[in-house]
Amino acid sequence: MRITPAARHGVLPCVLTVAGSDSGGGAGIQADLKTMLALGVHGMSVLTAVTAQNSLGVQGVWDLPVAAVRAQYRSVVDDIGVQAVKTGMLSSAELVEEVADLLAGTDAPVVVDPVGVSKHGDPLLAASAVESVRKFLLPTATVATPNLDEVAQLTGVRVESENDLRRAADAVLACGPRWVLVKGGHLPGDAVDLLTDGTDEHWLRSVRHDNRHTHGTGCTLASAIASGLAKGLDVPQAAQAAKEYVTEAIAAGFALGAGIGPVDHGWRLRDSQDR
Repeated sequence: MRITPAARHGVLPCVLTVAGSDSGGGAGIQADLKTMLALGVHGMSVLTAVTAQNSLGVQGVWDLPVAAVRAQYRSVVDDIGVQAVKTGMLSSAELVEEVADLLAGTDAPVVVDPVGVSKHGDPLLAASAVESVRKFLLPTATVATPNLDEVAQLTGVRVESENDLRRAADAVLACGPRWVLVKGGHLPGDAVDLLTDGTDEHWLRSVRHDNRHTHGTGCTLASAIASGLAKGLDVPQAAQAAKEYVTEAIAAGFALGAGIGPVDHGWRLRDSQDR
């Protein structure tokens, strides 16, 4: 296990999320910070966009100016420092390229969640920005965590069964990340993901919970991986721990509003209270 400078001095590892806000609190910055708190790291944030969002969908999106994103990032990194960075919603090519440039100058592992659409199918990445994600953002990633729709958007590879996951992973790896975790949660059967660097393969499998309240799973998983990396775990260890955390968060997901509710980021806290 890699011991971070922060851990050596008894300070919580610091993880930075660069993502959009979810006003309903289930995904985005809000999900990231809840996950980081639950997993014992100090969460910090760079806000890239504001959304009007609830359990039924996304009603509006407003990007922050690139200068505001850059200023937030430099403010945090130059003073506090980071042990890991996680990226989420970056809706425009301009934002993607600015964040990629910032990440390239940061000495910390990076988890890229290439957010393309919301849980409800609302587009969160402009078509004009897809090439920028491929060309600039993915090469900065220690781990990229696309779901099947995002794999298709980025590479054109469509996954119909578990047998297609290896081909999908190879297509994403060709864009430059060190590792890719292809999330197979939309496939039938067990919830299976493939983590690989092109040589070393890890199949992460869990029982599928019969719960429709799964808003925020992608953000939560990526943030959990970043938290593990910040604490000194290697990529396979961080991904396995994140998979276990998000599986229980899905099991504990709860109704909120009239649509799809969120996963429960605080399930461990409630477990301890029950005991």
